Amino acid sequence: MSNLDANPAEQDCPAKGDPGPVAELYEARDVPLGGVRGVHVMRTLPQRVLPTVGAWCFLDHFGPHDTPMHVNPHPHIGLQTVTWPFQGEIRHRDSVGSDVVVRPGQLNLMTAGHGIAHSEIGTTPGQIGHGLQLWTALPAGHRATAPHFEQHRDLPLYERPGLRAIVFMGTLDTATSPATTYSPLLGADLTVNPGADVTIPLTHYHEHALLLIEGDLTAADTDLPPGPLLYLGTGRSELTLSSRTGAHVILLGGEPFREDIVMWWNFVGGSHEEIEEARAGWEKRDQERFPDIAGHTVEERIPAPPLPGVRLKPRGRGH
Repeated sequence: MSNLDANPAEQDCPAKGDPGPVAELYEARDVPLGGVRGVHVMRTLPQRVLPTVGAWCFLDHFGPHDTPMHVNPHPHIGLQTVTWPFQGEIRHRDSVGSDVVVRPGQLNLMTAGHGIAHSEIGTTPGQIGHGLQLWTALPAGHRATAPHFEQHRDLPLYERPGLRAIVFMGTLDTATSPATTYSPLLGADLTVNPGADVTIPLTHYHEHALLLIEGDLTAADTDLPPGPLLYLGTGRSELTLSSRTGAHVILLGGEPFREDIVMWWNFVGGSHEEIEEARAGWEKRDQERFPDIAGHTVEERIPAPPLPGVRLKPRGRGH
């Protein structure tokens, strides 16, 4: 998924300490992605004071709408893209030769590493599109890894009375996703039954957050409406979820990401120079770093926006 902002701002992405258990609501931002139908997404990460949850550094909730996703070829470095659809089908093509369709309940995971390009396009005009697009930031030691793609159609379930969870990334208690990760994290799609009151275990030194997609949910003494992100901090060994009418909710977590990073457009790096070099490579069609994607013309490539007039700096607390 591309960040399609025409003039993307530099994101403050400070390294974080351990906040302890909290319950903080962060409102989603309505972000227009352009196009004939004026598609919008609701973005809850990054936030100015909450740039990451674990290594999760970007979270867009799109739909439901009947405008097919249509994101032409664009580049990434230094991150993983996670495509998790609730409704509709999306065709993914990339510069390492992948050409697959992802459906609800399946995971598309693309590790950009040193550099990759991809496109994501809805398969059927008029189909309802609804789902999440997420990124994880790669630690410095893995940002130069070779790009690769994986799709997982058989993901583990974690079940308790009143709860069914699909673990699409990382580990929830005894359920571990087969998806490749580069730092300890968790991504799970939870269905809470009507009238349920269920407690799930958490890793106490990780931080966690909840995004309610549909229904009603109470967690950490907070009534969570659909839309905002509920940040839970660190230091929780368990979490109780309650719902009157039932809930569809996403649980994200991971070890606090302690590195300062630069996050601009579709790139995550450690310095201005890394971002500048990647942008230049994309603009000059560097075939070693960003090969052309089969089935797409050169004219379909999304051009990189201009860099801001100031030097991009890795951000830390207090900056």
